[in-house]
Amino acid sequence: MTELTHLNASGDAHMVDVGAKQETDRIAIAVGFVRLLPSTIASLRDSTVPKGDVIATARIAGIMAAKKTSELIPLCHPVPITHSTVDLHIEDEGVAISATVSVHGRTGVEMEALTAVSIAALTIYDMVKAIDRSAVIENVHLEYKAGGKSGEFKRS
Repeated sequence: MTELTHLNASGDAHMVDVGAKQETDRIAIAVGFVRLLPSTIASLRDSTVPKGDVIATARIAGIMAAKKTSELIPLCHPVPITHSTVDLHIEDEGVAISATVSVHGRTGVEMEALTAVSIAALTIYDMVKAIDRSAVIENVHLEYKAGGKSGEFKRS
């Protein structure tokens, strides 16, 4: 059985000690999608959603979420993020979300990128739920990561 790094010898959850790990440049990219009704997509494109600018608000929420990840996910290390972007694109079926997070540190930023996408998606959902009860958040996943001992991962 593979050793679970978040469990100590007694089987209790604990924060992994990353103090001896080498600092490297690390990056993670996560993506997700919010499926919406055609009428909601039209409202987004026309900037007529009653709650305001959905895309700008979701972008800021995602960036803020990346910075707060260690406060939301147990055992997740706080990391000194050096860069974070959240890109949102209105498409025919909904909104595509991509978050890129970078750090020069001892642990990766996969959770930060995934959290950014998740919170951006939840923000979209919250802002359109009054006009689109059928909104669906889907396919949030890690697309790419690089840096550190485990090297590069790219979803194929």
